[in-house]
Amino acid sequence: MTTAAGSRFGNGPQRRADPPTWAFRPGPGPAKSPVVDQIKGYILRGRLKPGDPLPSENELCEIFGAGRSSVREAIKVLDALDIVQVRHGHGTFVGRLSLSALVESLSFRGLLSPDDDFRVLSDLVDVRELFERAMAGRIIDALLPVHLEQLADLVGEMEERLRLGRDIVATDRSFHALLLQPLANELVAQLSSACWEVHAVVAPHLNIVTAQDEADTVEAHRAMVEALRIGDARRFTEAVRRHYVPVRRRIAAARAEAVANRA
Repeated sequence: MTTAAGSRFGNGPQRRADPPTWAFRPGPGPAKSPVVDQIKGYILRGRLKPGDPLPSENELCEIFGAGRSSVREAIKVLDALDIVQVRHGHGTFVGRLSLSALVESLSFRGLLSPDDDFRVLSDLVDVRELFERAMAGRIIDALLPVHLEQLADLVGEMEERLRLGRDIVATDRSFHALLLQPLANELVAQLSSACWEVHAVVAPHLNIVTAQDEADTVEAHRAMVEALRIGDARRFTEAVRRHYVPVRRRIAAARAEAVANRA
């Protein structure tokens, strides 16, 4: 991440451009303290990065002309969103800006409603498949021989775990994380990771983790690696589609069982 405006586009000192005003205006939704948006604006104007320290509570009160309780409440809100991180005894810092709030929201929605849980998982499958199929060409171009060998090793690990009757979910997740890693697209990586985290929370409550689709899943991963080795985007996207077929079967079976139980 660059720290000076224009540093990616030319040499020499340049004045830092102010961020657009819309970047820290209060948005629609439940009313919240204006200090929340003032702190966000402070971070944007200062071009602060994750891990950078923020002023002390007393200093923030002075900067924004706000009371201590308003600043504390704003910090709590931003901490929950991972925009800031409170380290007790050390101060407040710019957060990782992760998608943790999205994960919590989707996970809770999936656990809260018997109808939403299936919809959440189905939507997540669509998102994951969309990423990988749409980026097939870029993935092929970005993968190095070492990545292909690591992917093949993970498939071998899945086969061994399947032979021993062990769960393959963690290895499956590592495979897809490595698949996207060479793209160096942080947002795609975070969204994919968020999908996995929600799936890990919600799926056990759907009683679908022990379904007998692991063999098809391992075979689809093997086909993905072979397609990547020869640089065949069409075969890769077809293997990705096949990979998510067992997942969708599990969701459909869980939904049918839930409907039967309610009847």
